[in-house]
Amino acid sequence: MKTKTSRLLGNIGVQVVIAMIIGAAVGFIMGEQASVFAPLGTIFIHLIKMLVIPLVLVSIISGAASLGDSPSAGKIGIGTFGFFIITSGVAVALALLLGNLFQPGNGVDFTAHSASGLMKVTEEHGALPGVMDTFIGMIPTNVFESLTGGNILQILVFSIFFGIALTKVKGDGSKPILAALNTIVDAFVWMINCVMVIAPIGVFGLMADSVGTFGFDALEVVFKLFAVFVFGILLFGFLFFPLLVQLFSNVSAKKFISVMKKPQVMALSTASSMATLPVNMETCEEELGVSKPTASFVLPLGATINMSGNAIYYGLVAIFFAQMYGIDLSLGAYLAIIFTSTLGAIGQAGVPGPSFLVVAVLLAAGIPIDGLPLLFALDRVFDMIRTSLNITGDAACAVILDKYTQAK
Repeated sequence: MKTKTSRLLGNIGVQVVIAMIIGAAVGFIMGEQASVFAPLGTIFIHLIKMLVIPLVLVSIISGAASLGDSPSAGKIGIGTFGFFIITSGVAVALALLLGNLFQPGNGVDFTAHSASGLMKVTEEHGALPGVMDTFIGMIPTNVFESLTGGNILQILVFSIFFGIALTKVKGDGSKPILAALNTIVDAFVWMINCVMVIAPIGVFGLMADSVGTFGFDALEVVFKLFAVFVFGILLFGFLFFPLLVQLFSNVSAKKFISVMKKPQVMALSTASSMATLPVNMETCEEELGVSKPTASFVLPLGATINMSGNAIYYGLVAIFFAQMYGIDLSLGAYLAIIFTSTLGAIGQAGVPGPSFLVVAVLLAAGIPIDGLPLLFALDRVFDMIRTSLNITGDAACAVILDKYTQAK
């Protein structure tokens, strides 16, 4: 019994959960003074970010190079994009269904908060780039500038292109480079494992600061929205994705749910798909049996463009404000919400921060944006939860595609 308890407490996932609980309790007791612990979380996030950009670059190049000469390369590329777009669309549809079913915006009085000044929201925040502008923006003019600026989409485009190019080099000229890339990936994994040792300390700092700054009072006004949002996330994360895994992969739903706890806890605490990427890759490769080429390609891509949790949030927020303002949405408005939420979620950086894209969703459906400042104040809470779903979708995609592309 003692050995079992020691083994349990030695698990990094359990340590992170304990750290979250203690951090939340300290933040609640100390209030704004808990910000003294913020540097602990900042140091942890900075260490993760230090490794993420080069890891994405090397992993995608290695993954694209490994897949480039195989007949499964095209399947994985098309399958990945198709999976993310379809599941994001389904996520928005679920959000609209739950919003109309539970009516979270009915009876909510936001008059005391619409002019609270928590954050100035204007229509400029809702400017959604056109399709052509988005594609043009994905092409880097200076890859080193993209790396220093952290432009993940541009890094992905260059990495995929360069990885495929390595497979077209005649003879054995590219083999030393590919071997070096794999060695670098292994080195990054070692560095990440070192950083993960202090994860509980960093998570404690993040939670203490978040709860101490915002408290639990702000949730009272939007509690029904929050409850419906969590319900939607749970449905998608513990029913929809596991069902897809059960039906279309060699992994059982039970095993998938069980092993995904560690990356989900990491995502919940950091609110960042990118920060969770190393843990997600390790889980998929070592515990779910996903081949390294598939994991190296699908997961970094998913951390950037797969935002099914965000899609649920956008759809629910749109319904919430429409009900609050007594607006009857037309079929065109619903289609605008689905279209904007799905496309808006793709390409949103996998790092924590206010979701200004929700402004674009509201504007597209003709819904007032006056009440948004309160939601932005709570964005960290929503972001933590939706990120845990995002990375679950990434893993589900990798597991499913690995079976059908036979990349092993």
